[in-house]
Amino acid sequence: MNLHRKGRAALVFALVAVVGMAFRVSWNALRDIAGAVGADDTAAMLYPFVVDGLMALALIATLVLADRDRTFALRVLGAYTAASLVLNYVHGLVPDLHGRTVDWGRLADWDPANWALVLLATSLPVGSIYFGSDLVAKVLHHRPAPIPATVTNTEESTETEMKRSTADLPVSTPTSITPNAAPLPRPVAVGFLKSTLPAKPSPSIAPAPVAPIERRAVAAESTRPRRATGRVPAVAKSTRPKRTPDQLLAEARKVTADWPDAKVTGEGIRRAIHTSPANARSLRDTLLAERARSVEVAG
Repeated sequence: MNLHRKGRAALVFALVAVVGMAFRVSWNALRDIAGAVGADDTAAMLYPFVVDGLMALALIATLVLADRDRTFALRVLGAYTAASLVLNYVHGLVPDLHGRTVDWGRLADWDPANWALVLLATSLPVGSIYFGSDLVAKVLHHRPAPIPATVTNTEESTETEMKRSTADLPVSTPTSITPNAAPLPRPVAVGFLKSTLPAKPSPSIAPAPVAPIERRAVAAESTRPRRATGRVPAVAKSTRPKRTPDQLLAEARKVTADWPDAKVTGEGIRRAIHTSPANARSLRDTLLAERARSVEVAG
C-alpha cells in the first residue's frame, strides 16, 4: 500500500513538472500576443496566467468532479488548449511579434483572419473569469458519492479468501448411530403389510424358459430376432405361501418366547421368521407391548 501511494505521488509530481515546463515554453508567445493587441508590459506578463493558468485549473477540476461537471471541465480544458495552440502558432508565423515591431492590433495580413485572432486573444481573459469562477463553484459544492461498504477493502478480502485453508472450512459431523435398543413400551395398533421377498434364498428351482421377445419392424434396425437378454432369478419366485398378520404374530410369539427383551429387535425377528423389515418392526413393538402389559398384570 505504501508503494502504491509513492507511485501516485511520483506521477503527480511528474505531471506538475511537465505542466510547469510547458507553461514556460508558451510564456513568450502569449506575452508577445498580448502586447500586440494593446496590453501594457504588466498586463502582457500576466496574460499567460490567464490562458495556461485556467487550463491547469480545468485539469484539477476534471480530476475532482464527476458526471456532467467533469464533462464541462473537460470542454473548458479543450477550448483553452486549442486557443493557446492557435496563439502559439500565430506567434511562430509572424516573426515581427518576437521583436514587438508589429503594428498594433495586426496579427495577420488577411483582415478576416486578423479580426478573428484579435477577438480570440481579447476574449480569453473574460472567458477565464467566467469559466474559472464556475469551475471553482462546482468544485466547492461537489459531494463525492459514498463508497459502498461491500466494496471497501476488496483487495484484502479477496486475498484473505484465497489464503483460507480447507481446514478452516466447516466440516459436517455425521449423526451418531445408536444401537438398536428396546423402545419404551406403548400400545401399538398392529397393522401388517404383505410379506415381501425373503432375505435368504429359498431352494433353487429350475428356471423356466422365457419366450423370445417379438420385435416390430423398425427402419434402420436389424430384422434378426433378438435372444433373451436374461432369465428371471430363482429368488424372484418364492414358493412360500402368503402369511396373514395373525399367522406372523403367532410365529413371532413362538420364536421369541424364550428371548429376553433386549434381544427382541426388528432385525432379529426378521431373520427368525423371514419377513419384511416393516413387518418385523411392527411385530417387535407388539411383542414388547404385550410383555409390558403382562409385567404390569403380574405386579
